[in-house]
Amino acid sequence: MDTYHERAALRSRLQGARAQGLRIGLLPTMGNLHTGHIALLEDLRQACDISVCSIFVNPTQFGAGEDFDRYPRTLPQDQEQLAAAGCDLLFAPSVAEMYPHGLTALTTVTVQGLQEGLCGAHRPGHFQGVASVVCKLFNIVQPDVAIFGEKDYQQLAVLRRMSQDLDFPLRILAGATRRAEDGLALSSRNQYLRPDERQRAPMLYRTLQQMRDAILSGIDDYRMLESSATGLLEKSGFRTDYFSIVDADSLEPAGTQTQHLTLLVAARLGETRLIDNISVNLAAAR
Repeated sequence: MDTYHERAALRSRLQGARAQGLRIGLLPTMGNLHTGHIALLEDLRQACDISVCSIFVNPTQFGAGEDFDRYPRTLPQDQEQLAAAGCDLLFAPSVAEMYPHGLTALTTVTVQGLQEGLCGAHRPGHFQGVASVVCKLFNIVQPDVAIFGEKDYQQLAVLRRMSQDLDFPLRILAGATRRAEDGLALSSRNQYLRPDERQRAPMLYRTLQQMRDAILSGIDDYRMLESSATGLLEKSGFRTDYFSIVDADSLEPAGTQTQHLTLLVAARLGETRLIDNISVNLAAAR
C-alpha cells in the first residue's frame, strides 16, 4: 500500500489507473480505525479495482467544545491495518493541504432540508463541514464508488443528496453497522467510555430494538414511542439529545402513512456522545 500526503501526487497516480479503465473506490475516514472501518474497506474492494482510503481529521466538522484536539491520531497503526486488509492507496493530507487558504473564509457545501435536524440541531455546522470535505475528496479522488457506514445515518443521507444534487458521477454504497457482541455499534468514540459506562452502553441498541418491535406489533403512535424510549434511556443514565422516528428518505417525522421508517438516537454517557439507528420497512414486513 502506498501513502500519499499531497493531492497532486495522488491525482497523478490515479490518472494512470483511470487510463487503464480501472474502477476507483473511496473510503473516507478520520483514522483511529477499528474493525468496522476494515469491514467497510472489504465491502468497497468488492465493488472496485483500486481502493483508496482517506484519513483526515477534519477541523470544520467539529464544533466548539467537541473533541477535535483529543481525537486520536494513529496513522502508523492505521497504515498497518489498511495494508493487511488489502487497501491499495492511502491519502493522509494535512490540514494545510486540504485547506491551503486557511479556515476562516472557506467555500462550503450546504445540503438544506437534511442537515438541520437531529444531530444537526445539536452540532451546528457539523454537516456543512462533512459535506464540504467529502465534496473535496470526491473531486480529488474522482472515485467511481464511495462507501459510508449506516451507523451515521443522517450523514449518509446528506452525502447521498449532495452527490445527486451536484451530479457527482459515482455510486454511494451503504455499509451495514458493525456491532460488538453485546450490540453496541462500533465507533472510535467507544474508547472514551469508562468501564461502567461501557456496560450500560448496549442499552442504546436494545431500546431501538424494543421500539422497532413495538412498531412491528402494530403500534403507530410514534411520538409516544419516542417519549417512552427517551424515558428508558434516561433511567439508564443516558442524557438523550433525541430519539426520533422518521421517514427513512426525507428524515421528516414519520406519520401513520410512512412505510419505510428509521429510528435514530443520539445520547450521552458521561462525556461520550453515542449515536445509533435501526430501520423498519413496514411494507416488506406485512
